[in-house]
Amino acid sequence: MRLDKFLKVSRIIKRRTVAKEFTDNGRALVNDRVAKSSTDVNLGDTIELHFGERTMKVRVLSTKETTKKNESADLYEEIN
Repeated sequence: MRLDKFLKVSRIIKRRTVAKEFTDNGRALVNDRVAKSSTDVNLGDTIELHFGERTMKVRVLSTKETTKKNESADLYEEIN
């Protein structure tokens, strides 16, 4: 699954166009490498997102194409 789609489906970022801009600006790392929106995301990958001063690090647990709002948090786990 593409990184921008994963961010949208998991509801980490609300819109896919915003997720695409966010990742294409170099603010996302997948497995400690700078990632573009088209980067493939697989089970077990680590995604690090830089929101200004705040950094969010998550591990991918599932890559479903669609999900309900209350199940979207099951796609990833937050890492400290």
